[in-house]
Amino acid sequence: MGTAHAKGKSFLNDESFMKRALRLARKGEGWVSPNPMVGSVIVRNNRIIGEGYHRKFGQAHAEINALESVTESAEGSTIYVTLEPCSHYGKTPPCVDRLIACRPQRVVIGTADPNPLVAGKGIEALQRSGVPVSVGVLEEACRQINEAFFKFIQSRTPFVTLKYAQTLDGRIATATGHSRWISSLPSRRFAHRLRHAHDAIMVGIGTVLSDDPELTVRLVRGKNPLRIVLDSRLRIPLTSHILQDQGKAGTLLVATDRADGEKLARLRDLGIDVLILPADPSGRIVLPSLFRELGTRNIASVLVEGGSGVLTALLAEDLADRLVAIVAPKIAGKGIEAVGDLNITDMKSAIGLIFRRTYRKGDDLIIDARLRGPA
Repeated sequence: MGTAHAKGKSFLNDESFMKRALRLARKGEGWVSPNPMVGSVIVRNNRIIGEGYHRKFGQAHAEINALESVTESAEGSTIYVTLEPCSHYGKTPPCVDRLIACRPQRVVIGTADPNPLVAGKGIEALQRSGVPVSVGVLEEACRQINEAFFKFIQSRTPFVTLKYAQTLDGRIATATGHSRWISSLPSRRFAHRLRHAHDAIMVGIGTVLSDDPELTVRLVRGKNPLRIVLDSRLRIPLTSHILQDQGKAGTLLVATDRADGEKLARLRDLGIDVLILPADPSGRIVLPSLFRELGTRNIASVLVEGGSGVLTALLAEDLADRLVAIVAPKIAGKGIEAVGDLNITDMKSAIGLIFRRTYRKGDDLIIDARLRGPA
């Protein structure tokens, strides 16, 4: 799949320019889904002569934006791109054709594209045209930036992030249910950036009944995700914030076939999207069925903000990919725990985590981890 790199100056230069392409790619976060974030840098004689990134779903891809920005001819240049160039017609024409046409000296690719419509075809097209290709520069970083896209394109189900704020002793609310505010303002801004970065935000009906949240992006600039409420019996009050102003932020209520038919009709009369799924023997929503349905709707990522019952169910059914815990320097004592009973009786069965990042926001500690199953 391309030429191998030798250790030395050229490899270090390749990494440097690929890091720049990755920084550019991140600018598309929240805007390009279900497409991947991609950045591209065009270099001649160790000088950047053009660069670009995929700005918004349906618009030009990174390589095209980079080519459009060049300050001189791209012929004979080295083109860096974080993800394999597309070789098929979609919302836009194939990027690989434009790359070949500009006659570069070399193309450096961070990682191959798992999309079956691409999956090596872009690399092969470049090589058939006589363009030397190097693949795998900062490959892990290029894969991590698009972990949601990789999962979605391979499974057709969304990448699921669990996010909650808790006290140091693991409480997401006091014994009376009070939870505002556990975390600091900088942490809450971070949480709103997470909302922007995901296609949808999900909560259980308990969170709506207790907090009446808006679930919109307000503390930072960004788009509002689709709001999903798990409400098996449609207990949601018609006055809930989450049902207002659907033009600003859409809402999807997920219920079972045991929900009240009259309430269902009233909600649909209000223009609310209600998805009815079969109930499990306990009357609950079958979560794997829900995520498959969300995949058909091109929802590539879901941020789950609670409550405890929803977080626990997703962990119990091994449906979560990422966990973001905001730990505040507070002790609440008796209260509502973030995760309930998982029926784990020994540490060998405990759910394992890989801490990807740990850092501070205000007075709080942010733990950003990936799920890895039983230890």
